[in-house]
Amino acid sequence: MSPVPVAPHPAVSRTGDWAGLVVGHRLVAGVDEAGRGPLAGDVVAAAVILPADAALPGLADSKKLTASARERLAVAIRTHALAWAVGRASPAEIDVLNILHASLLAMRRAVEALHQSPQFVLVDGNRCPQWPYACAPVIGGDARVPAISAASILAKVCRDADLACLEQQYPGYGFAVHKGYPTPMHLEALARLGPSPVHRMSFAPVRAAAAQCLPESGGPR
Repeated sequence: MSPVPVAPHPAVSRTGDWAGLVVGHRLVAGVDEAGRGPLAGDVVAAAVILPADAALPGLADSKKLTASARERLAVAIRTHALAWAVGRASPAEIDVLNILHASLLAMRRAVEALHQSPQFVLVDGNRCPQWPYACAPVIGGDARVPAISAASILAKVCRDADLACLEQQYPGYGFAVHKGYPTPMHLEALARLGPSPVHRMSFAPVRAAAAQCLPESGGPR
């Protein structure tokens, strides 16, 4: 029998008090994802439980950090965290579920993979996955909640590494450069090469590129 989902607290606003929700809890997980906007690759989520006295200078929203700072902090996070884990949802799952629900699935997989079960989970954004954990979504949490900031960094570093590997498997798209985002470089490669097996066919630019590759369209084959 599947665990009964727990109704989350209402979303904590950008100026709301998230700390009051976790008073008395030692094992508080922060959760964030990376890769909702790209046209290719997995959406990756991370879950991190930090000790209360964690000292991680420079911890911030991953989007505000350089790649080298993220790499440095990722090592420190994995070293000092009480628990951390990564979860993914594949391009095929994204195409079936849509990117929102695939992101929530990746988050759930990350939390379920923690070797310590959290007493409370704080999720970046305005909604939580359906799961048996007490939780609350925190709008702008990646910039305000240390455990969510840590999760955002691990998710981003992990996904960037994934895209570097995809560059080797599918040369010509520039995955290591644009990380799958719809840059002019990526769109040009899509038009020239057509979609790869790791592209998200439910995303409009990928569908358009696939249509151009059909024989009757007169596009590239």
